[in-house]
Amino acid sequence: MNVKDIIREIQANREEGIKDLYLVACGGSLVDMYLSEYFLKSEAKQMRVSLYTSNEFVHAVPKALGSHSLVVVCSHGGNTKESVEAAKTAQEHGAATITLTHNETGALISNSDYNILYKWGEETDVKDNPMAIIFNIAVEALHSTEGYDNYEKVMKGLEQVNTIIAKARVQVAERAKAFAEKYQHENMFYVLSSGASYGHAYGFSICSLMEMQWVHASAIHSGEYFHGPFEVTDKETPYILLMNEGRTRPLDERALTFLKQYGEKIEVVDCKELGINTIDDEVVEFFNPIVFYSILSVYRAELAEIRKHPLETRRYMGKVAY
Repeated sequence: MNVKDIIREIQANREEGIKDLYLVACGGSLVDMYLSEYFLKSEAKQMRVSLYTSNEFVHAVPKALGSHSLVVVCSHGGNTKESVEAAKTAQEHGAATITLTHNETGALISNSDYNILYKWGEETDVKDNPMAIIFNIAVEALHSTEGYDNYEKVMKGLEQVNTIIAKARVQVAERAKAFAEKYQHENMFYVLSSGASYGHAYGFSICSLMEMQWVHASAIHSGEYFHGPFEVTDKETPYILLMNEGRTRPLDERALTFLKQYGEKIEVVDCKELGINTIDDEVVEFFNPIVFYSILSVYRAELAEIRKHPLETRRYMGKVAY
């Protein structure tokens, strides 16, 4: 069953329909949900949206959760204990529950009304990856409840974005190698972005740098940079700026202007430069993080290669009790 059919069936079987949507996951899977939270906060007139890390959802259950709620829970391996418990909690409160995983035997599947088994790997079309699928769920939920004028533009964008990414990966290949060569010995990065992509600035910090490279990192919203964080700007600390195309681009441009004046180690990854403008202007901002995920995967692979620190290396995750 595809996303459109799932949402249609939920709407048909729920007396009140879908009034609120909860996006629940941990780590990288939670990062995949920031886009959809931003989209619904921006575009929904009535539907409410909330983003939760799984364990908080379990221990501080929102009182609004009920039969009119749609809960989306994602776990790549399908067995993240906090996310399995979150899905159970959603069902116990009568919410419609959609789960996403790459593991066809994952425990998460048995705690859902609908499960989407997604594809994974560089050979897959990004529209079949979790970030795009969850975005598709959010768009379909909004369109089915209150209508969404740009629905067709988003659907077209989902068909276009894989081609954009394929070209962009080639475009940044040498730049990513140069980045890794230049910054291989750094032990701290600040990652800036705004809008739908702030979540990926956070994701690149906690997953790609901290988890996969054991490098200190912190995400900063471009709009918040001037309200405290810019005081630590100097010429010794590296900054990665993810430049969006769309309504929040002026926030990123303002940060870049300051960084160029007072910083020196600055890596700019600009979706506009990478060709995202083939997607309609009215919806292009929602595709920035989908592009950034794939492009920054090139950067992290080069960094892992030159540092001789494979992306799969862990010292705690899956190794000790926690």
